[in-house]
Amino acid sequence: MLASLGHVLRLGRAGFILAREGVFSGVDASDLPTEARLALAMAALVARRDGGLERLAPAIAKLGPSYVKLGQTLATRPDVVGVDVARELEALQDRMEPFSHDVAVGVIEKAFARPLSDVFTDLSEPVAAASVAQVHRATIVEDAKTKPVAVKVLRPGIERRFRRDLGDMFFAARMAERISPEAERLNPVGVVETLARSVKIEMDFRLEAAAASEFAENTEGDDDFLVPKVDWDRCAREVLTLEWIDGIPLSDVEALRRSGADLPRIGRTLIQSFLRHAVRDGFFHADMHPGNLFLTPEGRLAAVDFGIMGRLGLKERRFLAEILYGFITRDYKRVAEVHFEAGYVPAHYRVDDFAQAIRAVGEPIHSRRADEISMARLLTLLFEITALFDMRTRIELVMLQKTMVVVEGVARSLDPRLDMWSTAEPVVRSWMEDNLGPRGKMADAGHSLAALAHVAAQTPDMLTRAGRIVERFETITERGLTLAPQTVAALGAAQSAGQRFWRYGFALFLLLILLLLWR
Repeated sequence: MLASLGHVLRLGRAGFILAREGVFSGVDASDLPTEARLALAMAALVARRDGGLERLAPAIAKLGPSYVKLGQTLATRPDVVGVDVARELEALQDRMEPFSHDVAVGVIEKAFARPLSDVFTDLSEPVAAASVAQVHRATIVEDAKTKPVAVKVLRPGIERRFRRDLGDMFFAARMAERISPEAERLNPVGVVETLARSVKIEMDFRLEAAAASEFAENTEGDDDFLVPKVDWDRCAREVLTLEWIDGIPLSDVEALRRSGADLPRIGRTLIQSFLRHAVRDGFFHADMHPGNLFLTPEGRLAAVDFGIMGRLGLKERRFLAEILYGFITRDYKRVAEVHFEAGYVPAHYRVDDFAQAIRAVGEPIHSRRADEISMARLLTLLFEITALFDMRTRIELVMLQKTMVVVEGVARSLDPRLDMWSTAEPVVRSWMEDNLGPRGKMADAGHSLAALAHVAAQTPDMLTRAGRIVERFETITERGLTLAPQTVAALGAAQSAGQRFWRYGFALFLLLILLLLWR
């Protein structure tokens, strides 16, 4: 009860800060329940006159690093927050205040239990600061030669803050799913779970080092893409050391032009590299904003910051390849069939009806250049279709879709005339020939035989367990299923207490808002 009260109070404070910045002023309240309309009316009373949706990113930054990370996660979920909000949230690229050089030195020395001079010959002031960590340039000595490295240092005290704030976010997400069937379809708990998994990895730099190492192995044969090498001897839970990348960030388009770089080629390389990682490897960089991408002096595309990575299983990769290829070839019936085969669309709908809806998405973008396509309108239409066909949100696919949109946006900044589909076609077609053609079918047959052999070996144990389950069901059928009196009493008390808490908790929340207004 007290923990829930703490959640309500802290969420009330966050709501007040957002309301004060006026970020709720453009929300359409016509379809909202009475309680939500009341909250929006109260938010309008405290909103600053110059507030608006453009104040969303600064308001979230005021709430601290946990909410910055949540904002970045929600930027990948325009189906939940809307396209306009997602676009504003993309401005949250971890521009946080750095902590002092001395504190960073203390974290490094504690992590390695050695003086700084035994680990690095020097350590610069921070060159970038994020919600979870900050980056320094340092120097090491290898084979009597000095070598620059990038050192990522965990922000002190950040774990305790994230644990508390994630608890608040889970509380709010569960309440939203309990109150609204539409919210349940959009899976807000899954959003927070995605954030929690991401944060868990980001706060243990050994896991991020492993992601960078795997990503480097996958792309080792790609001449046009570079992943910095991990210095495992200088990695710890709180410290990550990577090869230093010299290059021009893709966010600085003017510097790229001055260097004489072939911008359309870079745009094509970016899209094709991302698709190779997603479809070929099933492991892709899920935070490919232009600040995380560099053009090296050798003309290679380099990525940094591997805290947010996406994975796709072989089944999902096959569906993805078939869906993309169906769009490219305008085979909307096959695209619809793949959605049904994957279980993305409930079986009570008709394939032909869904194919018609998919055509409404595909035709406006086919054979058109990037500068002729509104991705905002396309995403809005896509999410309307998912709602129309009761499609439950698949977190891994939404992350993939959003990353693809971000990648296309970066490529468009380099080449406004880029054609997404003709650029993607060679990568997708090559993968389908290798995996869905004769070679792929032979590999599938081998996997199927291995799976059958495994099942055959497990059959005796499975039959024994099945016999025990049948015996237990027979016992329940004969005697019935009885709950202990203590269990019945505890369930009744919990339900009664929960109902009382939500009545009193909501009243307390309104009282808190009124007090803030009075102040």
